[in-house]
Amino acid sequence: MKTNRVQVEIITIGDEILIGQIVDTNSAWMATELNKAGFELAQITSVHDDAPHIVESLNMALKRADVVLFTGGIGPTNDDITKQTLSAYFGSKLVFDESVLQNINRLFSSRPGFVMNDLTRAQAMVPDNCTVIQNLVGTAPLTWFEKDGKVIVSMPGVPYEMKQAMSYEIIPRLQSHFKTPVILHKTVQVYGYPESTLALKIADWENELPENISLAYLPNSGIIKLRLSGLSDNLLGLEFSINQQIDKLSQILGNAIVAYEDIPMEQYVGNLLKEQGKMVATAESCTGGNIARSFTSIPGSSEFFKGSIVAYSNEVKTNILQVSPLDLENNGAVSQVVVEQMATGVRRLLKTDVAIATSGIAGPTGGTVEKPVGIVWIAACSEDVMISREFHFGSLREQNILRATQASILMLKEILEYK
Repeated sequence: MKTNRVQVEIITIGDEILIGQIVDTNSAWMATELNKAGFELAQITSVHDDAPHIVESLNMALKRADVVLFTGGIGPTNDDITKQTLSAYFGSKLVFDESVLQNINRLFSSRPGFVMNDLTRAQAMVPDNCTVIQNLVGTAPLTWFEKDGKVIVSMPGVPYEMKQAMSYEIIPRLQSHFKTPVILHKTVQVYGYPESTLALKIADWENELPENISLAYLPNSGIIKLRLSGLSDNLLGLEFSINQQIDKLSQILGNAIVAYEDIPMEQYVGNLLKEQGKMVATAESCTGGNIARSFTSIPGSSEFFKGSIVAYSNEVKTNILQVSPLDLENNGAVSQVVVEQMATGVRRLLKTDVAIATSGIAGPTGGTVEKPVGIVWIAACSEDVMISREFHFGSLREQNILRATQASILMLKEILEYK
């Protein structure tokens, strides 16, 4: 049995991936689950339905990985050539496997209208020198080969078939075959620092990390996720060591740390709202409903999100949110006084405990010298507390909307945690 740091390569097969017809979601899911089980990803590769290309990718993968996992290309049609290619590669011949046919008959017996034909029956032809693993939710069997202490597995590309196979067959078998260490990730989310400034701020701390703990910077719309990744044979010891490092980090960054878990900020704040039994509403101009979309993308968001007014025009601001026309005229829509009235107005109108409002110039046009593209005013309020701030996010429209959304949600977090 091998020990420690088992490297895995994933190879996805299919022209439809390489021409962008479908998105390869399989690899991301597999990588996550493999990492949880203690395996490290060496590389992810996508190749055409082409035998020489498949063989070339396998030869390269075996130079750097202990395990190679193929998905795709094992269906019944002529473009599905993975089985034949691997059979030739391992010097085997295709033989009929009665257990595969029985598995297919079992599947068809529970699916009225499905009829066995020659192409489906051909799925029972398998390489004679592999271990056959039944596909409990599909007709194409999995094949497991071993060569020079390395494992090569071919499985379906259909996501639900692949997930069933990985969860209940492949990962358990790999864990029995290899001895793997514990791999542990913990994430801290930081707000208010450019990436380079943050790197300088925590340079001494980072340089003193233990050898078995590494750090990754993952920027996302103004928030930087710091992911600590540890490797050890001792789970409790590794958890203790990583938590020690996070304690040291919190002493350096203080309130700039906005979360100690890898969770979307809208979900984190949604959880706070539910814990406090509070409801939120939004009044959005430059964000165009994106804050509401962020909240409502969370299952169960009706427990804390009540609704939104997309007040893109001044008419909506005045007629629905009761923003003062005089303040609009004197200060403009992108101003502190207007955004505070928008927040107050939507909270009162929708009868919520807290509210968020945004008004800005997302761009790429519409800016002036006094109010350039990227300026955004944001307000968050409760019955007793109002916070409003001016931001300058830049010249890119989509980036401005995303960053304003993130900043708004963090300001709501501030309101909810206000002492």
